[in-house]
Amino acid sequence: MPTKTLFNSVVNWFIRQRVDQIKNFFQFPVETQKSVLFSQLFQAEDTKYGQQYGFKNISSIRDFQQQVPLVHYEDIEPWIERARQGEADIIWPGYIRHFAKSSGTTNARSKFIPISDESLEDCHYKAGKDLIAIYCNNHPNNKLFGNKNLRLGGSAELYQNFNTKFGDLSAILIDNLPPWIEITTTPNKKISLMSEWESKLEAIVSQVTKENVGSMSGVPSWMLVLLRKILDHTGKENISQLWPDLEVFFHGGISFRPYEQEYKKIIGKDIQYYEIYNASEGFFAIQDQPGIKEMLLMLDYGVFYEFIPMEDFLGSSQPKTLTLEEVEIGKNYALVITTNGGLWRYIIGDTIKFTSLKPHRIIVTGRTKHHINAFGEELMIDNVEAAFAKVCQEFSCSIKDYTAAPVFMTGENSGAHEWLVEFYTAPEKPDLFWEAFDAELRRLNSDYDAKRYQNMTLSPPILHIGRENVFYTWLQQRGKLGGQNKVPRLSNTREYLDPLLEENNKVKTS
Repeated sequence: MPTKTLFNSVVNWFIRQRVDQIKNFFQFPVETQKSVLFSQLFQAEDTKYGQQYGFKNISSIRDFQQQVPLVHYEDIEPWIERARQGEADIIWPGYIRHFAKSSGTTNARSKFIPISDESLEDCHYKAGKDLIAIYCNNHPNNKLFGNKNLRLGGSAELYQNFNTKFGDLSAILIDNLPPWIEITTTPNKKISLMSEWESKLEAIVSQVTKENVGSMSGVPSWMLVLLRKILDHTGKENISQLWPDLEVFFHGGISFRPYEQEYKKIIGKDIQYYEIYNASEGFFAIQDQPGIKEMLLMLDYGVFYEFIPMEDFLGSSQPKTLTLEEVEIGKNYALVITTNGGLWRYIIGDTIKFTSLKPHRIIVTGRTKHHINAFGEELMIDNVEAAFAKVCQEFSCSIKDYTAAPVFMTGENSGAHEWLVEFYTAPEKPDLFWEAFDAELRRLNSDYDAKRYQNMTLSPPILHIGRENVFYTWLQQRGKLGGQNKVPRLSNTREYLDPLLEENNKVKTS
């Protein structure tokens, strides 16, 4: 049998096997999740954390919720630090050799997220294989294996410390990939692991323009920066002139909605777009249907899920958590995870909403800290991006980045939301654009609409148009260029908006 035929037979067998397994947890989601939880409790019962919280005595999910506390990173950090310094059997059996360094968009103290061998293999890498299996099952005439995948990771330097390694998740994943993966991806490992973003960008452009790329994977905002660099370098009008076989972009990290129109322009032809939901803490969901902007919650990756209704999360110090069989369609939940990396009932900081329960599909609606609720308006990122998408289409414009914060009430003055928005293509009539955006937010969010009634609580929003690259410069000054670094979209404080407005004013007067 020819090598190519044998390869295709093996791939097709794997795809069929895995698709059947996924369909199995379609049918038995609750049983699948219970199996995940009790497998992890059994494995970790003799760890220091397991002994502290009596894992051996847990015989039901209710026991688990009563005995094991909900935690934020600050609560579990002392345990993680012990594991990071080389102690075995702290939060997960044996030694944890890798820690994903994550610190968000500001200069806040870094987090070190444990990446066990099990979470590396049975969560992150398993998800990567599933993504390919799902795509190939949906598109049997694909040419994925005949072309390269363009990968774009973040700052990818690995640091040795305490006989453990820490660095960006992308670095850990690339550093541990099997050698044969290098044959199918570009840029090569050496360039992918470069740490200085702008030098790395030049090196990537130089290499990938010589390849035939059929798929791309990365964060939409940074991939767009790279694609623009590629067009500048090659003089091509669009990406499909360089890569005619490009067929799919696997994207995650931030919402794709603000960038959708720009991708259509820059690529120059219709391709598939598949969203993923992954983080340093784990890989959680994959878009399993073409053209449908929702993702299948993956239930057999060694992650046990719980969900806190946002009204309880914001209003209670001891919120009740729900399991998969208790959730409802259309409600916002704060996500809680228990992982095979040693995170137990960890509040990850993301909010999600179920769009389907048979099977369980979700959309990511924002961050528990990145919303505006200064006046009871409960403004979430999904409201904002839906409104921007509709109004941008109406006014033939497109947004590059944005952030917003409250203007707090003073004296008899109402509050407001203040926005800094950088456009790729700005609206010709900003005042009308802003009125339409405000009206669309009121239509989408009844709480916001109530607070805007007769300007009693909220006055009309305040708009500042950002000059070119104001957000890029702000991130650059904080050493946050590239990869999974994100502009904070919404905040209940002015910690992001005020320095960004200051930076925008510098640009204006320079």
